[in-house]
Amino acid sequence: MEAIVRFPSPAQVQLQGLLGDALQANLNGRLSHFIEDEHSPAIALFGAEHKCCNHEGDWYGEHAGKWLYAAARAASRSAGHPLASHVLRVADFLVAQQEEDGYLGNYAPERRFMHKQPRGPRTWDGAPGQRTWDIWTHSYLIIGLLEVHKYFPEPRYLNAARFIGDLCLQALTQGGVDITELGNHHGMSATILLDPAVELYLRTGEARYLQLAELIVQQADARPELNLLTQALKGADAAEIATGKAYQLCWNMVGLAKLHRATGKPAYLDAVRKVWHSVHEYHLSLGGGPWGGIAHRSREVFNHHGAFSPYGYIETCSTLAWMQMNRELLAITGEAQYAEEIERSAYNDLLGAQAPNGEDWCYYIFPNGRRVYTTYWRCCKSSGAMALEELPGVTYALRGADEIAINIYGPGEATLATAAAGNVRLVQHTAYPADGAVRISVQPERAGRFALALRIPSWADGASVRVNGADGEAWMGANAAGAEAGGYLCLEREWRAGDVVELSLPMVPTLHRKLSQNTQESRAPDGSPVAQQVMRYEYAAITRGPLVFATGLIDGFKMEETVILADGPLLEMAPEALPEGANGPAIRLKLASRPDLVFVPYY
Repeated sequence: MEAIVRFPSPAQVQLQGLLGDALQANLNGRLSHFIEDEHSPAIALFGAEHKCCNHEGDWYGEHAGKWLYAAARAASRSAGHPLASHVLRVADFLVAQQEEDGYLGNYAPERRFMHKQPRGPRTWDGAPGQRTWDIWTHSYLIIGLLEVHKYFPEPRYLNAARFIGDLCLQALTQGGVDITELGNHHGMSATILLDPAVELYLRTGEARYLQLAELIVQQADARPELNLLTQALKGADAAEIATGKAYQLCWNMVGLAKLHRATGKPAYLDAVRKVWHSVHEYHLSLGGGPWGGIAHRSREVFNHHGAFSPYGYIETCSTLAWMQMNRELLAITGEAQYAEEIERSAYNDLLGAQAPNGEDWCYYIFPNGRRVYTTYWRCCKSSGAMALEELPGVTYALRGADEIAINIYGPGEATLATAAAGNVRLVQHTAYPADGAVRISVQPERAGRFALALRIPSWADGASVRVNGADGEAWMGANAAGAEAGGYLCLEREWRAGDVVELSLPMVPTLHRKLSQNTQESRAPDGSPVAQQVMRYEYAAITRGPLVFATGLIDGFKMEETVILADGPLLEMAPEALPEGANGPAIRLKLASRPDLVFVPYY
């Protein structure tokens, strides 16, 4: 089935402001320096001298495919930048390393995924006897090579991805290998192959890749500890599916959403929606990142949905997978809630994890905690770079032949093709997300009737829109179909060059109070999990528009403080109190028992 929403090429979109600065830093930092050629450590892993005797079990091979994906997108929108030549040189080197059977990993022959892995002792994450990330690495290689082929359409890149898919299918059908035996978390680290398998089918139309995808779902559902599709369909909480590993579960849902697009089977979409609801309601930080690490849960595993702590871990890899899951649901349904989640994650937990130099990233960030940049090989540095490169493509969208949607607000522009008016250039003039006034210049190639769909965020009650100034057309609040907060306001009219849309999104500072009910996991005599409440605290947090706010160390050294809130209004804008070097609005929290606290955007 066709997706309702079509996203433009990154080259059609130019983001400015906060997101544009982050993308430029990513281009000049991580993407330009981490990998340059075949001698870069993350690529040298695939050379014959290394892989012939590599028995290590780590994930380092993933960086090649992740970098190809992000760098190909960045190069496509950055004409003349040397990154394009680096992408092609690295892709050509990797293709040259592919063996006759299609293998393109970095493991010694006896450790490769084509061989049935011995079962090891029972572990909490169901890891195989010999640790391996071979399927994981090949999954990212398929995705990376397909993305290179999309923007640099040489057949060898597509063929290399196809050969990997063929080898995977052969291993699962003729080699006696079960996909769930090839990765930890009861197989979820291997069943992520679902995403690249479906992507191969969508790109080539070759039925064997659809066969591969559906076989993965069957094997994932047949493993008792996982039961992926069955658990999702019955509405199991995200923390209770296999180990509740956030990154892997969300990536599996990306593949399942694509499989719905490929087959039209409602059950696949229903499963993804139910997992999305669980994550959205119980497992996100206020900044839009999936989090774990509370009440004896692993740092990267979803918490029990009754658990809360401001010191929970938000893995940048999980933020990437959550954004991609929302991207797929947005493409299938066109519903504004998924665009809102992408924007929330981008402006808060994603930007909060990136260093200003564009090179360094946090492995974990915390609602309350110190920003610590991670080491060279860590997965999250490449995941953060990938997540940023998702943003140009999802900021705008085409819905049908004559409807353009604006999904994410911020300064910048895009050019998209319509049937009625030819190419339409849209320019956003705005200080968003610091301010809710968004002025959109509409410049069609020729006068024509089409629709401009403006996303009205769920927090923007009382939003208003005016076309062509005080004497033009006006839409206020819910007076127009689709104008309610949380949906799209569809402006269908004949547009001419020089038309201007003025969107006003009220941004009211909001104090959120959280009564924690932390739990400690234990086991009953029969082995079933038991969650026991161990403590209760009330916490407060501040948002304004799409932004989450934070304060620095209180009194210069305290990470938290017990406070008594003032009587009367608690929050006020405080531009004069913005700390030196801070970027964005400042908000003062009025207190009764001590000097007021000044909050600035979390990023």
